[in-house]
Amino acid sequence: MRTCTYSVTFFACLLLAGCSAFSLINAASPSSSYEQEKDIAYGEGDRQYLDVYKPASKNGIEKISTPLVVFFYGGGWNRGQKDSYRFVAASLTRAGFTTVIPDYRLYPEVSFPGFIDDGAAAIAWAVEHAQEYDGDPERIYLMGHSAGAQIAALLALDHHYLAASGVPSANIAGFIGLSGPYDFLPLDEGYLTQVFAESSRAQSQAINFVTESAPRTLLIHGGDDDVVEVGNSLRLADELRAAGVPVQLKIYEDLGHASIAVALAPPLDFIASTIDDVVSFINDYENASAARQAR
Repeated sequence: MRTCTYSVTFFACLLLAGCSAFSLINAASPSSSYEQEKDIAYGEGDRQYLDVYKPASKNGIEKISTPLVVFFYGGGWNRGQKDSYRFVAASLTRAGFTTVIPDYRLYPEVSFPGFIDDGAAAIAWAVEHAQEYDGDPERIYLMGHSAGAQIAALLALDHHYLAASGVPSANIAGFIGLSGPYDFLPLDEGYLTQVFAESSRAQSQAINFVTESAPRTLLIHGGDDDVVEVGNSLRLADELRAAGVPVQLKIYEDLGHASIAVALAPPLDFIASTIDDVVSFINDYENASAARQAR
């Protein structure tokens, strides 16, 4: 247990430390599970590019349409890059899911809702091109960590973003939020008061857009998270349940903010069952849908 605890702390610190830490985690995550296509433009901006990871082809196995996961990384809305999260795609493609990881514009280039608009544009690209990568455009799962979970949550719950990009909300099969801020007001000081202008702060809170039409949801949070209060996930789960939306809530009592994301890496999945929870959430729905169609 002591070795495991030290490993969790070490790699969580690495993740918070910067790019060299991501490089180490990515280097330890096998690439045999996917075929990658990098730096595809979904807009005209310098940060409006995405990477696609398709589950690796297997000789003699007929290609099938797979669920498609769009993953938004965190970084406080002012830092981060898609290249750092290849380890997420390694785990998701190993489970058989086509994976899209977009960059998006950051503060101070944009403030809210600029990065949400970018997320909607990336999803529109994914829907249009899903079949080119064996993905199903009608089985899209929105997933994110930290600030990325806020982006994914608003795209899943506030339907006007996807509608403006021509994406039917019915194409979103589920939302997966890791350590996300969904109900984080008030803001009293710091750069976030500039990221989220006072006049639009209510529109930045995903919890304000819960309706019965919300997609089924998985929320994962660390009980020791000192970056994003665990109450964000607790309160969102309560609102979703009150609206009659199927929701699963997983709280890992001894884990902090970064550890939830680190546990997505194939060599570090002993830290927590984050990836198992995500895969089960998607597969359970996929299997149930297949059973309904077979009747």
